[in-house]
Amino acid sequence: MLYLLLYLTTVFHFSTCSSMELCQGDNQCIICTATGPTVIDVHGQLNSVRDRCAYTLMKTTSLPDFQVHATFQERRRKDVSFLDRVILQLDKPAVQINLEQGGRVQLGDLIMMLNDTAQLVHGVELSKDQTGVTAKVSHLNTTMTVFFNGYTVQIHIKGPSGQVPSVYGLCGNSSQPLNEVRLSEHSASGCETQYEDTANSTINCNDMTERCNLLKEAFFTACHTHIDPQPYATACANTLCKYSAVDSLNCQFLEAYARACSLYSNDTMEGWRSKASCSGGPQAYCQDRFCSAHEFCGENSISGGTRCHCRAIFASTYRSQNTLGDGVVCNKSSLSVTLVGCLLQDKGIHYSDLHLYDNTCRGQMDNVTHMVTLSFDTKINPCGMMIRMNNKSQIINKNGVILETTKEQLADITCPFIIPDIDIDFSVGIKIIGGTNNGSYEYVITGVWNYTLTMKAYTDPGRTQTVTSNTELKLNQKVWYELKTGGLDDKEIALVTHSCFATDDPTANSSLRYDLIINGCANPADQTVTVQSNGEGTYNYFSFNMFQFSGKQGNVYLHCKLNLCLKQNKTCAPSCSPNARTRRAATSEHEDENSAIIIMAWSA
Repeated sequence: MLYLLLYLTTVFHFSTCSSMELCQGDNQCIICTATGPTVIDVHGQLNSVRDRCAYTLMKTTSLPDFQVHATFQERRRKDVSFLDRVILQLDKPAVQINLEQGGRVQLGDLIMMLNDTAQLVHGVELSKDQTGVTAKVSHLNTTMTVFFNGYTVQIHIKGPSGQVPSVYGLCGNSSQPLNEVRLSEHSASGCETQYEDTANSTINCNDMTERCNLLKEAFFTACHTHIDPQPYATACANTLCKYSAVDSLNCQFLEAYARACSLYSNDTMEGWRSKASCSGGPQAYCQDRFCSAHEFCGENSISGGTRCHCRAIFASTYRSQNTLGDGVVCNKSSLSVTLVGCLLQDKGIHYSDLHLYDNTCRGQMDNVTHMVTLSFDTKINPCGMMIRMNNKSQIINKNGVILETTKEQLADITCPFIIPDIDIDFSVGIKIIGGTNNGSYEYVITGVWNYTLTMKAYTDPGRTQTVTSNTELKLNQKVWYELKTGGLDDKEIALVTHSCFATDDPTANSSLRYDLIINGCANPADQTVTVQSNGEGTYNYFSFNMFQFSGKQGNVYLHCKLNLCLKQNKTCAPSCSPNARTRRAATSEHEDENSAIIIMAWSA
């Protein structure tokens, strides 16, 4: 089991504070600082957090209904965690106030709009200025002030002389196993897992240690009697010897010490920022820059300023697969691909420069997650989609994500759609006077595609006179049957009637069978059969002379099998020889066209 040495509870005496606004007269003060992965407790002892869980920073008997928690997250490296969020927990009433990155303060689902004038929220004074967010809560003669600037939190307690409060959490001073002090209700599943990462060979640890030891120089002499600089210098060196001095990290520990000192001394410690090249004063880094949960704010090395970067663990899966986003989502006629905004920015790509094969189809970024989606619906706008077919009878809808500035294709958008077989039995019942007719039949077919398939019988070659329940047909009379789809694009898809045959009972595997269409072509043994427009569009039709089986007085059932064919770069029309025709085989009997009156009846 993995343990982390944590100092969690201690009983101590306040030390007398200097005559400042927060600590004056007989008041006594303590301070706890958490910055980067390090917590410097009220006795100046260091605790380092390596995982990405939530912990209680401080709970004190002086403020019994108020607690300060903190969550930690990785940034550029998987093996270094940083303070990420501060949670102010009130027990009475049960209220949670989140101090988040970028100076955002959230009360439940409400994002609060703060300025330098304090607002009272459930007994907590909240304010915000260019240096960060301040929360202040008081009980009897004790006041706790929590300051958070996005990367450092300082908890400062002012109380009357002589009182001895107890302090619990990482700001205290005892050790317990990590799993006993973790806040599961604020921690993600698996947060305790620790990762390794490749060492940064460009870091000179001696140079970083020398820089961190600036805290011990004369600039800070006035503070040394109040706060020992060594814990801050050690925390600084431990971090910068492993993690690059980027994102203002090279000044972060110095700023944290300087602010802690300002609570005990009026000395402005002039000159240290110039010496350490920490210009700009104590203004909060990344103030009002809001990143998503899988991002953090850091410097923009390409164009300057700051931007949202991908957290290392989140990005590791994409980087190991050398991809910029998730897989393609195929949903019937729509296709979409989602790219990770921070990975695009790593390559200097702005999402507005991305488009599909049709450059009017642009990427859209989600304002919260910063994920970029490119999508299209083939029925509305195919966005330059190309259609292909592979050897598995699959339609491949192909598109791509193009970077406009270089014309480079960054990602493929390919979705296979299986061409469904149409295997439906259309049955025609032929009787000698009697029965009920229905001259048409329609199927609604759902699946990868949604479309209709109809079969209708006509008595004229122009297919204007539909066979109805009142139509009287004669043996040897020519009848035309039209097969037609609805809801398919005739520029892309063709309907192919593969076969049609007649049986004397409703089952397709009847022993008595007569073929009308074989492999898409008219039966060469029957000159009365014609097939037209087969494989040319979304409909085709065929004709033959009505007949009945010898010695059979019941219905004759017609069965047809159809297929859908992709027209692009392929001929869908069957190749048929016009000369290979003979008379109908002996299994059928032709009668004089006036010898009987028949009525058609359809069944499925």
